[in-house]
Amino acid sequence: MHGDQRSLEGRKALIVDDDMRNIFALATVLDDEGMIIVSADNGRDAIRLVEADPAIDIVLMDIMMPELDGLATIQEIRKLPRGKELPMVAVTAKAMKGDRQKCIEAGAWDYLSKPVDPMHLLAVLRGWLCR
Repeated sequence: MHGDQRSLEGRKALIVDDDMRNIFALATVLDDEGMIIVSADNGRDAIRLVEADPAIDIVLMDIMMPELDGLATIQEIRKLPRGKELPMVAVTAKAMKGDRQKCIEAGAWDYLSKPVDPMHLLAVLRGWLCR
């Protein structure tokens, strides 16, 4: 799993999910690659973190969250000055036909369905962060 000679090392990922078990699972994979992890359990905190932390390199966004869902959160982050070019990957257990397209239309650059395959996750991150 440690392909590309630790190409993700030192990069900062924001994981947004209302279920701490999902944050833990994703963070474990990313931590093994040397990434720096910050997390939020709701969309409003995610927006605040993106505004406050210019070191965030990529966002992994759960779609099914209470209050402010992932699609609305992505749309709000895209309105921020630095949000326009921030890679955001939608992550959802609700993998139904048309979901990927809805996520892309909302502003996500990519889409992963749960349970997330660690190899696919790392390939997607390298694709957006290691150009």
